[in-house]
Amino acid sequence: MSDPSTRDVEIDEVLPPGKESAARSNPGDEVKNHTSKILAHWLDEFFRIPGTNFRIGLDPIIAFVPGVGDFFASSAGMIILLESARNGVSVSVLIRMGMNMLMNTVFDLIPGIGPFFSAFFKSNSRNLALLQQWQAGHQSAVRRSTWRMFAVVFVFFALLVALWIGWWAFILFYLAPNLGRAIWG
Repeated sequence: MSDPSTRDVEIDEVLPPGKESAARSNPGDEVKNHTSKILAHWLDEFFRIPGTNFRIGLDPIIAFVPGVGDFFASSAGMIILLESARNGVSVSVLIRMGMNMLMNTVFDLIPGIGPFFSAFFKSNSRNLALLQQWQAGHQSAVRRSTWRMFAVVFVFFALLVALWIGWWAFILFYLAPNLGRAIWG
């Protein structure tokens, strides 16, 4: 009988000493992320623009079809989000992934501009990168960057509310009285 540890091994790559093959490091991650990788590639990186290194996917292309294209692109992107939840990504990171998808979807609704934003933003590739960083053991870095993103969104929202209140104050206290005097004399 031969010892199973001494059987022949097929060599498919040469690595420097101390490095482990990516295929052997964690074989479960390859299987877990396979669907997400395929979707991110098809939706964000499928075609290369000739003469450049810039890549676009099907997401910005099908976004030109109003309503239907957005639905299909968002539905496919949702699979990456569901796979992340199944892999145990924290709630704050799942919210960040959802925000990436929401930003992509909202900008896709703007005729003409939305697909171009989607081509540069690449929400599915961003979400795949977050999932891979989480699985690679960089959970604390992903959490920190997620909380920074939430802080930026909160500040942006607060500025938007302040701008809205300022606009209404301007209308009520300056524009309305002066407009009334101009109309009624």
